[in-house]
Amino acid sequence: MTMRALDIEAVQAFVLVADLNSFTRAAEALDTTQSAISLKIKRLEDGLGRRLLERTPRLVRLSAEGSAFLGAARHLVAAHQSAIGAFAVEHRRLAVGVSHHIVGSELAAVLKRINATDPGLVIGLQIDASRSVLEAFDAGELDAAIALRHDAKRRDGEVLFEEQFSWMGTPDFNRPTGEPLRLATQAEPCSVRAMAVGALDAAGVPWTEVFVGGGIAAIGAAISAGLAVAALGRRVAPSDTADLGPRLGLPPLPSREVMLYSKPADARTRRALRTLGAAFAAAA
Repeated sequence: MTMRALDIEAVQAFVLVADLNSFTRAAEALDTTQSAISLKIKRLEDGLGRRLLERTPRLVRLSAEGSAFLGAARHLVAAHQSAIGAFAVEHRRLAVGVSHHIVGSELAAVLKRINATDPGLVIGLQIDASRSVLEAFDAGELDAAIALRHDAKRRDGEVLFEEQFSWMGTPDFNRPTGEPLRLATQAEPCSVRAMAVGALDAAGVPWTEVFVGGGIAAIGAAISAGLAVAALGRRVAPSDTADLGPRLGLPPLPSREVMLYSKPADARTRRALRTLGAAFAAAA
């Protein structure tokens, strides 16, 4: 059987779809259309004589042959990047701020994806409250910021996805009858704290702060210890916690838009930011 030479862009598209579990997110990362990605992978499958992906309306997953091909495909893409980099590609520093309400266990996979896209990129990552991240971005200290939208009037960002918040705590956490709800929160000012206590006040649920943390890791430790419940996105909550809202009769929490703010930049930086945004959106 005579096999045509592989199209490196098609192989790259296949690896992205496999990593991001989405044709749409892969298209965003490559700054192209979903139909263009589908066509590249269809041609790759035709050239290999193998079906690499199984597609359903809501799910994209690797076939058995796709799983077998993925490792070799990664090596091919990496070798291609290495060949391009043989001519001393200039290192570029990318300073990004990300809200700690967004960063979950997927961070390692996101950074791996960025590195695979551009190994010469030096990433400076600041994880902080959305407000602090945006202040640093507006002050020119960051190239980009990924943060929760807290100002409806601000129009310079791109919506990546919506993050759903829930009342997270250990499954055995109980609220004794007549006692206020025990809360773990961020220190003020925090838009998620304001959202949480506002929902409780509107529903007439008494509450008391028993833990004020300096970051999501600290709040996660407090709720894992059974001290309190906290308003968190499920992605960032500890794996041993669950949504206690229905059982405790707590008011539902709204979702919040996650925004990407970035400044006009060169093509290389834009590509890295597209990949970063697509990787976070896929993890959501």
